[in-house]
Amino acid sequence: MLTKTANGEVADTLVEEREPAIKPADETRSTKAATKSLTIYVDGEFLPEAEAKVSVFDHGLLYGDGIFEGIRFYNGRVFRLEEHIDRLWDSARSICLDIPMSRREMTEALLETIRQNELRDGYIRQIVTRGVGNLGLNPAQCKRPTVIIIAATIALYPEEVYRNGLSVVTCATRRTNPAALNPAVKSLNYLNNVMARIEANIAGADEALMLNDEGFVAECSADNVFIIKRGEIFTPPISAGALRGITRSAIFEIAAELGLKVAETNITRHDVFIADECFLTGTAAEVIPVVKADTRVIGNGKPGPISTRMIARFREITGESGTPIYE
Repeated sequence: MLTKTANGEVADTLVEEREPAIKPADETRSTKAATKSLTIYVDGEFLPEAEAKVSVFDHGLLYGDGIFEGIRFYNGRVFRLEEHIDRLWDSARSICLDIPMSRREMTEALLETIRQNELRDGYIRQIVTRGVGNLGLNPAQCKRPTVIIIAATIALYPEEVYRNGLSVVTCATRRTNPAALNPAVKSLNYLNNVMARIEANIAGADEALMLNDEGFVAECSADNVFIIKRGEIFTPPISAGALRGITRSAIFEIAAELGLKVAETNITRHDVFIADECFLTGTAAEVIPVVKADTRVIGNGKPGPISTRMIARFREITGESGTPIYE
């Protein structure tokens, strides 16, 4: 367990003893799966990726009217599947979208999509659109939602970034105000996040730090934000515009296991600049350290002891828990 010294700093001794490796997501499919095209679930059918299509009149395409979940699976097990299914249904209820199948049917369709692609490690994109309608905005014209499930692999960042840390830049694009579109809804309308990411690309940074209308840190373009100061961990509250991330929740549990507390509190750019450590969490990114923000070096410019331990423990948990795919 990590311990604090008399002045409140975290001791590095356990990290030196253990030397946990920081590993990114697996970048390759299984050998057999890599030789063929993906099989994709679309409205009850498993189709080759070349045949997996939606109508140009689908309101998911025309208006971004729909929801999605990104889900990881490791070593033949889907990580926190129930939590992701619950969040999908919560998003659907919030936008008055009736998912045309039960949770049990959705779960089995998801697992079978992975089996069809013969994968043991990878990423699921689960999508429910409003469905086919006309060119008008009215969702009442859409008679049945479209359900799509894609099983593939993903590697958001190269391995050296997980080992050495990434850089973030504060973007001018503000996080969507909950009064306009609540960030708790994982909708297909991701233009707010996309614009933030474009700003990061232009600045040559790895990620974009997004603020809310009050000037507090909300999240990054696709990740939750955590900072560490004097051995204490802080993260923006959901009310600041942060997504209630599944990986974020796992970090709360890991921190408790290590005898550390995570405080949900408003964070400013200044707090990020003077942090001893910083890391991001997300299903696709997993847990990844940040070593520079707006050209300011965070801490000593290397992944810190708490971040390193969090990453190592997260990888342990994902490798040994989850819903079995192949039984």
